[in-house]
Amino acid sequence: MEPAQPAPATSNISVRRGEPLVVVEHVEKHFGDLHVLNDINTVVNRGEVVVVIGPSGSGKSTLCRAINRLETIDSGTISIDGIALPSEGAALARLRADVGMVFQSFNLFAHKTVLENVTLAPIRVKKRSRKEADAKAMELLDRVGVANQAKKMPAQLSGGQQQRVAIARSLAMNPKLILLDEPTSALDPEMINEVLDVMIGLAKDGMTMIVVTHEMGFARKAADRVLFMADGKIVEEATPAEFFDNPQSDRAKDFLSKILEH
Repeated sequence: MEPAQPAPATSNISVRRGEPLVVVEHVEKHFGDLHVLNDINTVVNRGEVVVVIGPSGSGKSTLCRAINRLETIDSGTISIDGIALPSEGAALARLRADVGMVFQSFNLFAHKTVLENVTLAPIRVKKRSRKEADAKAMELLDRVGVANQAKKMPAQLSGGQQQRVAIARSLAMNPKLILLDEPTSALDPEMINEVLDVMIGLAKDGMTMIVVTHEMGFARKAADRVLFMADGKIVEEATPAEFFDNPQSDRAKDFLSKILEH
């Protein structure tokens, strides 16, 4: 089954659509006796938004973290833009610079301003001048709607504002891919939409994203494909319309019946 083709890019994000960007083959991972990733195989193409959903403990976050080697894998291969994920050292650091990561807990540096949080990696890793980094950071903070907070410390911001800063920080490195691991799960309900709106904007602009989330509305609206995981396996892989309207497995039907009741 061919994945749905994303809409054309409308911004300056550079993508060569349709080419494989992330290739995951036969990936296995155990935590002790727990088999958290069981023969995982999938491909994420450039410009695609892939949403990973499933019950707690299904392996979603572990898969997300394995893609930039925050979690090691026991066997199998993960490659990004044709390069197998290095195990350590400078090669891994270079590859991580191409992969943005947004966590549920924001992970901003508490002792640095919003602007400094966004410019730190471009200055240190990409060796950009402060002037260039500041200008790019302000452009990104404006894009996510928090440019007026640039001089504040993270503790002075709401959770939704902090998460939007975290997204701007990941964009500042011009990543090929952004991984978002439960980006709204720590937010109050009224703040969730402001973060989802930013993510929907990125999707429309053609940013390749892998998103672990419980937000089914976002999955329906912004995903090109849904991966449904349970018990460490990818049980189903389909377009949002196919998955939500006609799930194939009993496991997915049971999950959806519970989550869509609320």
